[in-house]
Amino acid sequence: MIRKRSLVRRTAAVATAGAALFLLAACGGDGSGTAGHGGHSAASATPSASASRGKHNPADVAFAKGMIPHHRQAVEMADLAPGRAGSAEVRKLAADIEKAQAPEIRALSGWLTSWGEEVPAAGAMDHSAHGMGGMMTDEEMSGLGDASGRAFDTAFLELMIKHHEGAVEMARTERADGSYGPATKMAGEIIASQSAEIERMRKLLGED
Repeated sequence: MIRKRSLVRRTAAVATAGAALFLLAACGGDGSGTAGHGGHSAASATPSASASRGKHNPADVAFAKGMIPHHRQAVEMADLAPGRAGSAEVRKLAADIEKAQAPEIRALSGWLTSWGEEVPAAGAMDHSAHGMGGMMTDEEMSGLGDASGRAFDTAFLELMIKHHEGAVEMARTERADGSYGPATKMAGEIIASQSAEIERMRKLLGED
């Protein structure tokens, strides 16, 4: 029995020593293995880092940075309707636009933050962007703010159609070039909802 226990202890010691040698070799005891170990760590960290940031590309960043001020201006236009619109239909449309676009601004801002990108500052709109993507100029916004009744309704609908058409074009670009799933999904929803609102506004103007 004593000899048997001694044999067991000896076998365990050999196994332990062998395991220690294996670990030393794996960690690169000769100096060349260190890079290999580090490379393994970097490789294993890459997927998790990518997952934490999400798969996005420059088109996604451009979409978010462009759509945030675009949506903010639409909300600003919609905010004018309650006290100026002469039509209940226009007031309802403006409320629907604000209800849809305010949450999208929050989502777009959250994506940019998670990507380590700067969120466009509120009120710090690039004036060179006016006229692009259907954005209103300062003169157009001022004129809308000075209008009331039927004049406001007509101006609001005409300007918002132009604004929506710009958003739809931006969303189509994102659908074609973007890679971030939630962003391309939002782009598809913008195309569908704002195209429907364009038709709704044209009917209110008597164009259809």
